[in-house]
Formats: sequence, C-alpha cells, structure tokens
Amino acid sequence: MDNTAGSSLYPLYRCKVLHLVRHAQGIHNVEGEKNSKAYLSPELFDAHLTPLGWQQVDNLHKHVHASGLIKRIDLVITSPLLRTMQTAVGVFGGHGYTDGVDAPPLMVANAGNSDRAAISSLNCPPFLAVELCREHFGIHPCDKRRRISEYRPLFPAIDFSQIESDEDILWEADTRESNEDVAARGMKFMNWLWTREEKEIAVVTHSGFLYDTLSRHGNDCNSLVKKEISKLFANCELRSMVIVDKSMIGSDSPTTNYPGKIPSGPDLSSEAADENNSEVLKSPA
Repeated sequence: MDNTAGSSLYPLYRCKVLHLVRHAQGIHNVEGEKNSKAYLSPELFDAHLTPLGWQQVDNLHKHVHASGLIKRIDLVITSPLLRTMQTAVGVFGGHGYTDGVDAPPLMVANAGNSDRAAISSLNCPPFLAVELCREHFGIHPCDKRRRISEYRPLFPAIDFSQIESDEDILWEADTRESNEDVAARGMKFMNWLWTREEKEIAVVTHSGFLYDTLSRHGNDCNSLVKKEISKLFANCELRSMVIVDKSMIGSDSPTTNYPGKIPSGPDLSSEAADENNSEVLKSPA
C-alpha cells in the first residue's frame, strides 16, 4: 500500500505539538540582502533585531494571544543568541514589567540595542535556552554568541542551565558547520525533546537550522506535504507541527487513555460472542 496516499494513526501520548518560529529580522538579514559578504563582518557579531524586526515580534505576539495559542504552550525553547531570545520573549512573554513585582523580567529594558521596555515573566510559559537549536556554527560572526554570563543580566527569567560552557566553544572562525552536521544536530534536538515532559512546545530558532532539520522529515508523505514541511521560513514566521515518537524514545505514559472493563468481567465483542455461541450450538448434547 502506498503510505503517501492515505492518513496515519498514532497514539496521542506519543505525539508532541511544536510551534516552530524563525527569529524576526536582524541587522545581519538587512546587510546580507545587500551583500552576502556582509555576513563575514565582525560588526554583525551576535546580531540583534531591527526596528522592523520588533514590529514583526509585536504582530506575532498579538496573533498567539488572539488565537489562544499562548494558553496551550507548556515551554518556550530558544536558541541562545540575542536575536532569537529577543524574539522569544517578545512573542511569548508577558506584558510590561513593573518594578517591585516578585518575579524577574524576561528581558530588561533596552537589552541588545532594542529600545524596548522590560518584558514581564508573569502569566507566560517558562523559557529555556538550548544550544542544539542554534544556527550553523562558524565563520559568520552574527552566529557567534556572547558569554552566558553576559546574557543572564539581560534575560533574567530565561533558564540557561542546559548550557555547559560560559564561552561559545562551538563557533569556529575558519570552519562553517555543514548542512549534514546541522541536520544531525537537529535530529538530536528532536530526540532530546522526547526526554521532556511538556507536550506543546514553542521553539524559536534560525532559518538554516529549520531548513536542514525539517528537510530530513516527511519522506513518507505526499510530495506536496513534504514541500510544505521543509520550505524556508520567513522572518518571524510560525508554523505548528506534530512530531511522533515512532521508536519509543519517550517514557511517558498515556494520561487520557482509560483501561475499561471495570469492574472485571466478560467483555466480548459482538463478533467474538457470536463465534462462541456458534461453537456451543455445534457441540454435542
């Protein structure tokens, strides 16, 4: 049977919903469109969002609230670069931060040349920074991160505990990570998600990471679905997808399933009952 022609059925508890977001427009995007060699400029180190990028963030923030999506998300994962963290807290964070509130802000005022007010961590999901979903490592200064100790004061409510090194030891000045290696890292990231108990997760990451990772998926689908999965993301685009644990990587148990047959006793299907009755009638008296 052609698997690409029909539908698939999976246990709900072996599925997670991912809301994938590419960061909003950064200063490197603007300069790179003018001249691709600009990506080599040290001035674009850890690129921050542009004013237009912040408008994109505001628009997506309105969408996730108006659609009710913000109420369903259990966790926000972000790449630990300035532009992705600015996008993540701007889209999924709370409203303006008020001094004296017994909760740290997600972002302090003007963090990363943002010219923005502080963003509250109240009434929003937890935020976790993860290195696995970074952009291609190497050569481009815009893809090199700062020390984690520099980020903590700017984004006090983001959890950086998953990151082992204060320094960026993954970025190399003379070697660019290959597409194949990014895809392998993306698959490692997807498998790592199954170690998390959260079922609905927002991931704020980068164009290259998304393309190389998602291009490895959908090979058992119709070609149009495959194309839909892997097409390039626009700045601040959000796409919601479902991942399925086909290899039993996760260890969660179902929460909505119900065993039935309580109290215990016969619970034959009508077909089985008919077969039993038929056997009784055939047996000698």
